[in-house]
Amino acid sequence: MIIGIEDKTNIVYGIGEQNPFKLSDSISNMISDACTPQIDPDITMRTLEGKTVLEIDVVPGKFRPYYIESKGKETTSYIRINGTSRPADARRLKELELEGQNLAYDKMLCIGKEYDEEKALHLCKEMKRIALEACKSEDEKAEVKDMTLEKLEDFGVLSKTGKKFSVTHAFDLMTDNKNRNAKVQCALFKGTTRDIFIDQKQFTGPIYEQVDEAYHFVLRHINLGAEINGVYRSEEYELPTKAVREMVANAVVHRSYLDESCVQVCVFDDRIEVLSPGMLYGGLDIATAKMGKSRCRNEAIAEAFHYMHIIESWGTGIPRLYNRSAEYGLPEPLFEEFGDGIKVTMFRKVSSEDEKVSSKDGKVSSKDGKVSSKDGKVSSKDEKVSSKFDKYIPFLQEAKITDKFIGSIEKVFIICGTDAIFGQVDVQEWLKCSKSKSANVMRAMKSAKVIKAVSGAGFGKYQFIEL
Repeated sequence: MIIGIEDKTNIVYGIGEQNPFKLSDSISNMISDACTPQIDPDITMRTLEGKTVLEIDVVPGKFRPYYIESKGKETTSYIRINGTSRPADARRLKELELEGQNLAYDKMLCIGKEYDEEKALHLCKEMKRIALEACKSEDEKAEVKDMTLEKLEDFGVLSKTGKKFSVTHAFDLMTDNKNRNAKVQCALFKGTTRDIFIDQKQFTGPIYEQVDEAYHFVLRHINLGAEINGVYRSEEYELPTKAVREMVANAVVHRSYLDESCVQVCVFDDRIEVLSPGMLYGGLDIATAKMGKSRCRNEAIAEAFHYMHIIESWGTGIPRLYNRSAEYGLPEPLFEEFGDGIKVTMFRKVSSEDEKVSSKDGKVSSKDGKVSSKDGKVSSKDEKVSSKFDKYIPFLQEAKITDKFIGSIEKVFIICGTDAIFGQVDVQEWLKCSKSKSANVMRAMKSAKVIKAVSGAGFGKYQFIEL
């Protein structure tokens, strides 16, 4: 937070004649007196445009939840989602309390479930079998140690009181799995929207089996090609299969098992989406996660999956996904927070016949000949759409919209013209871009006043102003 800059206009006014040191102390004392556990903000004085402003930085705390003491935890514990703040619900509050006490849900005792040694020993055998199957050489297999009940206890899959074993939530999830939300839903959609199902499956049972089943569902519905190298013929999928598997595995490992949603894997013509319930854990943000930093919500499950080689080295999943996509010549994967979950998108190569947006020269192309990518001109029986858009350019330039954004707005205009009513979701789909970029494109059009709100069509619906 910056004190001394006006919201919306971003005009720098500074803090005026106030003593920056006294104001800094006053803000620190206000926060300290009002909030519990105690919050220690980092307040820095900076000079912008010759005026003094205060920059307040509050880093993620370890003792969550933080709240206003006088009003209570239930009403003043807030979470931040997609740039907005909202009160934490009972489920999220419980997760924050576990996080603040450094407790992992999967390591907690599963109340009402009795320890069954036969099931525990079977799990040990299954884990070793999967670990051995993942090995590529005899040397690697020789390094795989036997899984024992004591190791399960060390991981947190079992708990021991005296000489008796007790079961944790992790043990339940990896054996009987009585958690009705601990499942993976997979769907193949026709086209690029969630409209028509072509195939759908729901996988339950032990969560390590769910990962394998969901992974093979994706493989069945993506393209497999053949490459000839000399006298050898090798088959290769259109997507990096290890990265696909890790996307699914990470969703199962890092999801919130307190959430009443399930993991979803969606296959579209142009992309694969994996949706995982639960926000990033431990105050981690997407930018930091991309750099390879990892904080684990389910420690016991993560240890077990690591032993079985379902997940690889800690914190390398996201950087490896970026690297594999680049090696395959694919667009950069997309990570987004949505509601109370995380969505990871890996893009597929779209054939030139179906492609509506040409990346070659930034122009928009179409199968039906309305837009030609050959000369960048737009043709139509009635009129040239591109020449109509030229009328908007002075308004966009006057509003100081960059050429890059003007190009994106032109693509939107070519698709919808002045008749169609659209919203941010439409812009995101048309441009095949992130939610934040589509929001910025909408903001640019509104600031230049080239679109107008349409009443009666629902919230956030707009239309190009006819010039």
